[in-house]
Amino acid sequence: GRLEAVTQQMGYHPQYLDSFLKMQHYLMHMDGPLPFDCRHYIAIMAAARHQCRYLVNLHVLQFLRAGGDPQWLRGLEFIPPKLRNLNEINKILAHRPWLITKEHIEKLLKISEWSWSLAELVHAVVLLAHCHALASFVFGCGCEQDEGLGGRGSLKPLSLGNQCFCEATAGNSCSQELLRINRKRSLDSCMELDSLRERMQRIHVETEGREEMRLLQQDREEGEGQGVEVGVQGGAEHHSDLSVGLSPLADPDGEVTGATNLACYTQDPDFGYQDFARRDEDQTQVFRVQDYSWEDHGFSLVNRLYSDIGHLLDEKFRMVDGLQSSAMAKRQGCEPSVFKRGIWNYIHCMFGIRYDDYDYAEVNQLLERMLKVYIKTVTCYPEKTNSEMFDRFWKQFKHSEKVHVNLLILEARMQAELLYALQAITQYMI
Repeated sequence: GRLEAVTQQMGYHPQYLDSFLKMQHYLMHMDGPLPFDCRHYIAIMAAARHQCRYLVNLHVLQFLRAGGDPQWLRGLEFIPPKLRNLNEINKILAHRPWLITKEHIEKLLKISEWSWSLAELVHAVVLLAHCHALASFVFGCGCEQDEGLGGRGSLKPLSLGNQCFCEATAGNSCSQELLRINRKRSLDSCMELDSLRERMQRIHVETEGREEMRLLQQDREEGEGQGVEVGVQGGAEHHSDLSVGLSPLADPDGEVTGATNLACYTQDPDFGYQDFARRDEDQTQVFRVQDYSWEDHGFSLVNRLYSDIGHLLDEKFRMVDGLQSSAMAKRQGCEPSVFKRGIWNYIHCMFGIRYDDYDYAEVNQLLERMLKVYIKTVTCYPEKTNSEMFDRFWKQFKHSEKVHVNLLILEARMQAELLYALQAITQYMI
């Protein structure tokens, strides 16, 4: 009966939760340009950029349930080049989205055996932005922390019966059809559990067998005095691959633990967020919303190339903007709309997005320093959020108000990534 930890937190704002679940369900489970197994693998790649084991575990299971090749879970070296080519924009969007250019888009779309279509790429970009932003929410609300440390959300091994966000929607005004679909999925997942566990145990046994044969061969070569140095070096590298290939594994109770080493899903791990700074005209330019906005440009493009997703994203953006925060704003001595806009614009400012009609001096007046530190950490490097930050910062806020701030972070960050990616796609098309 344990609710999935993300929906537990979002449940403080049920109208938003309903909107989130509809978009999540459409993105992952309804008809679209990308195959279902690829959707979950892209989600794994995105979550791994922030070392978000919680989301990686979730999508590892859904990847296998969608019929994904277990060998892909050994890391990026074992996936098709087409998927692996997405790694560059995954890295850029996650940490410095202002660096994405039409050349990155052109490289993925160029005519070749592994080229992407525009529709596929838009689907992938929405997936990446969604999972990056959701990782911020997971860390920001403590869902990644062990229950014994934080006490709010817990990262327990995920059983197949509760790993879809949509299964926790009862009582949150989600449509009856969506509930029916996901109840059926929940029942189906129980039936699949035994076969899935057998598949993963078989992978484990086969991998152990290969490792044993390799070690025997290495011992034989060392005994013959041949290629000792090369054998040891190659063995160390191969063992590193095997260590990631051993997961995920099912425990005797039928619960599945996820990847033990998330590094296999990332390249260039040292690439991270850097403060956006405009040094001169030849370097990174400020992104001005009056030149390219979600309402006037991004919405129509994404909706044209990936039918209906624009409406669902737009509903989610509007829903978080409409959440009531009068008590929260009153504590800060301002109107709710002013307080929310200050948080939203501060987040966009960190990604180089500016609004000409906004006085940025308001940010320092509205947001106390500790709140700004928290917002920047959760937005830019959520993996650095420790288990105490949620409780220690802004103690005068209620739990639901803290969740509200994290929802603003989630949506503002997602929109920022989408704006940069969609602008680059628009420039390529022009």
